[in-house]
Amino acid sequence: MSLEQITSKEELYEYLDVAMQLEHATIPPYLLALYTIHPGTNPDAAHIIRTVVVEEMLHLTLAANILNAVGGKPDLTTPHFVPTYPTFLPDGETDFEVDLQAFSPAAIETFLKIERPRQAPDEESRIVRRPGNKSFISRRLGDESLHFYSIGEFYEEIARGIKFLCERDGEQSLFTGDPALQVTPEYYYSGGGELHVVTGYESAKAATDLISGQGEGLGGDIYDKEHELAHYYRFDQLRLAQYYQPGDTPGNPSGPPLNVIWEASYPVQKNPRIAEYRDPDIHRAALAFNQSYADFLHTLTRAYNGQPQLLLDAVPQMFRLRDKMNQLIRVPLPDKPGTNAAPTFEVNELSREI
Repeated sequence: MSLEQITSKEELYEYLDVAMQLEHATIPPYLLALYTIHPGTNPDAAHIIRTVVVEEMLHLTLAANILNAVGGKPDLTTPHFVPTYPTFLPDGETDFEVDLQAFSPAAIETFLKIERPRQAPDEESRIVRRPGNKSFISRRLGDESLHFYSIGEFYEEIARGIKFLCERDGEQSLFTGDPALQVTPEYYYSGGGELHVVTGYESAKAATDLISGQGEGLGGDIYDKEHELAHYYRFDQLRLAQYYQPGDTPGNPSGPPLNVIWEASYPVQKNPRIAEYRDPDIHRAALAFNQSYADFLHTLTRAYNGQPQLLLDAVPQMFRLRDKMNQLIRVPLPDKPGTNAAPTFEVNELSREI
């Protein structure tokens, strides 16, 4: 099986668009788990999840910078961009779905699967045959059984494709995007690591390395190049109730104990649908959240297309989203005793509701 899936700029655009979908698809589940934690409890867990969310936002912005650098156009407002939960991740992993659910052991197990370090044994194994849903790569190749081995291998293909196109066509032929469209560090408030301005092969490689390193770790290391714990191992600390520290090996943290009170979270409905909210006030609040989230994605799209200063405006938008989310998750559902409402993130349904 040929591994050279990316052989043109257009194919690279498609992969980078999927990369942005992939990074974004993790953010609503992480945010919901974070905000369902009872205020004043589980400070360690809240810090870990919040840190990962911030770094996922960085990954989203880095993918946009790469796409802009090669002449593509980031767009977070297309109908397929926000998934309907539960969802398979767009890279093609098929043994688990991602749910919207409260902070819980089940949520952390899903987060571990999202971030798990899985490296194919060799390049020939980067794309594998698995039964399951149609994936991005299966649709491209016309074979439903084909999937990437892991998220890490998906990004390895992007890195390989960039290198291949540079070597075949020349770096200047590939990196033809307008430098003014790059999001630069002064506009990136959230931190989470170094925001790379992408202008050529080396900076694009640094960006993909950072994304892979923060998510899964590189080469089996639990720390990335910036000496920060990879996402998988951050969540593994919650599962094992103990912190990692330098010198530790995967699965064997030796740092201080980490106290988690799993019961201290709001019992929100798993994978809610706005159509299920029969109470008019809850329905209205869920609709308002979805509209605000759509507005937030629109702001990001404009920021990634020549108005990077709008990222500064996105910060108060995120605080307002947090407040609207908190309003929902504290409200019991009248027709489902013991269950609270939750945001649905159904932005594609807005036109039908309004």
